[in-house]
Amino acid sequence: MMDLPKARLKMVEEQIVSRGIKDPRVIAAMKKVPRHLFVEEALQSQAYSDHPLPIGEKQTISQPYMVALMTEALQLKEKEKVLEIGAGSGYQTAMLAELAEKVFSIERIRSLAIKARQLLYELGYFNVEIKIFDGTHGWMGEAPFDAIIVTAGAPDIPQPLLDQLAIDGRLVIPVGDAYAQDLMRVTKTKEGIKKEELGGCRFVKLIGKYGWEAE
Repeated sequence: MMDLPKARLKMVEEQIVSRGIKDPRVIAAMKKVPRHLFVEEALQSQAYSDHPLPIGEKQTISQPYMVALMTEALQLKEKEKVLEIGAGSGYQTAMLAELAEKVFSIERIRSLAIKARQLLYELGYFNVEIKIFDGTHGWMGEAPFDAIIVTAGAPDIPQPLLDQLAIDGRLVIPVGDAYAQDLMRVTKTKEGIKKEELGGCRFVKLIGKYGWEAE
């Protein structure tokens, strides 16, 4: 029987800290959140390996390092409100719930949203709301957001997400074509929009009105 808590700590040391993640709150959350519960039971032995895993519906749970990198890039503070586009199995959602006051997450695939919601509640994450919707529209009724994270690759930055970002808010999103993207951090200031490139990545397509068309 694999020692999963030990594997999780090893993952943090070898995949997260050693690759430059420094935010102590992100590191603590990575040590705490049981990633293996967010994948199918048959894949739990691989949950702490350095690669993405399938979660059904042609979707994936991102590799641990990418989750840590994107979470750190959000620069979250405890009293902030976060919007997540693409709940998936709920792992990234749980990370956000550890670091922010309130998390609003949108998932377009009903089966994933229902399963993620149930698991997050079972784990005690009651500061999360999940809606089944086209995430490229954002969540206007709860805007503005201090931070927005998009866990799928977009051809461009959806305008509704920029509109729903608070002043001094941060948006982290993969932007590119269907096969490779650049991870971007967008900061909204009173003077305008500031964009930073954080490195190459590869995500599933962001499907929706302001993303890619469904195949």
